[in-house]
Amino acid sequence: MITYEFLQNYWWLLISILGAVLVFLLFVQGGQTMLLTTKEATYKSMIVNSLGRKWELTFTTLVVFGGAFFASFPLFYSTSFGGAYWLWMIILFSFIVQAISYKYRQKEGNVYGTRTYDTLLFINGIIGPVLLGVAVAMMFFGAEFTVSKANILNPQASAISQWGPGHGIEAIFNFKNLILGFTVLFLARVQATLYFINNIDDKRMHEELMPGFRLNAILFVVFFLTFAALLLTAKGVAYGNGTAEWTDYKYLHNFLDMWWVLVTFLVGTISVLYAIGRTVFTKGFTKGIWYSGIGTALVVMSLFWVAGYNGTAYYPSLLDVESSLTIRNSSSSEFTLTAMSIVSLLIPFVLAYIVYAWYAMDRVKITKKEIEETAAEEKY
Repeated sequence: MITYEFLQNYWWLLISILGAVLVFLLFVQGGQTMLLTTKEATYKSMIVNSLGRKWELTFTTLVVFGGAFFASFPLFYSTSFGGAYWLWMIILFSFIVQAISYKYRQKEGNVYGTRTYDTLLFINGIIGPVLLGVAVAMMFFGAEFTVSKANILNPQASAISQWGPGHGIEAIFNFKNLILGFTVLFLARVQATLYFINNIDDKRMHEELMPGFRLNAILFVVFFLTFAALLLTAKGVAYGNGTAEWTDYKYLHNFLDMWWVLVTFLVGTISVLYAIGRTVFTKGFTKGIWYSGIGTALVVMSLFWVAGYNGTAYYPSLLDVESSLTIRNSSSSEFTLTAMSIVSLLIPFVLAYIVYAWYAMDRVKITKKEIEETAAEEKY
């Protein structure tokens, strides 16, 4: 028989999968950060057209990720999205700007010029990964909120959860959060280069991308190792028997207690490093994006698992430890989770469609000749 606890664990697993897909697709944002440093107009158009085939997948996944949290863990949705609204509003605004830029960058009558829209894409490329990393980092290092479910019966209370006066702004200036934010940013830039090498058929462009790729790879490794060190030595909130308390080395203990999570994390890390090393040292290697993409997904899922499983609060409160959110106290009702679980059986078919659409879009590589011969209104 399927229990309520099983459904809660199952939906946290689905959340981790969506989070993994989202982080992988942030290579679109990483590629956008290269627009202002690319001098040749044709190469810039090749980058935009390569990313233009995928940016909608990133935006859609972000929306689905938020929607899944709303349906399965509504207390987190109301606490984080409704409490840290300045953080989330900045993120969403940057993605809205992205959509406008792809829509009008090359349209006839563009009075602002492509440079303006390239700058907006660059801004989204920086803000999106960094602030999403900050938002996820709060799942490990905590956030300034309190929760009182009794407020639902109080007409004078505006919400169940109450946030600090910064409403998410303070999280942006927390150096631990920023470490993960910059880790995600440089990972996105690394994966963007790997994607261009796979998707764009131009050896000269590949050679020009390599110096920046090496630098981004080094910075990614430095920030990733720093984040890993902070995580493994950090306190976490453990819960059980109706109580919650801060516990030293909680996430390290989670890795050790759940060996399969540790294996997933290590395999994912090795896969990403293999993609980087093989691309640097093997001329003509174009499959790095797949090793890196799979590795990224494995690492992100394992991080969600250590954040929410093994009696761990996935959203610790820095103001009141008892207000910390867990997959037990923040989930939807058993009926809701059961109904949505039935619908979730369609997910493999959706993923199959995405894979097919990806293959159809990338079946023919982008070339310099194609871009030069394509009419402006047919380009992004």
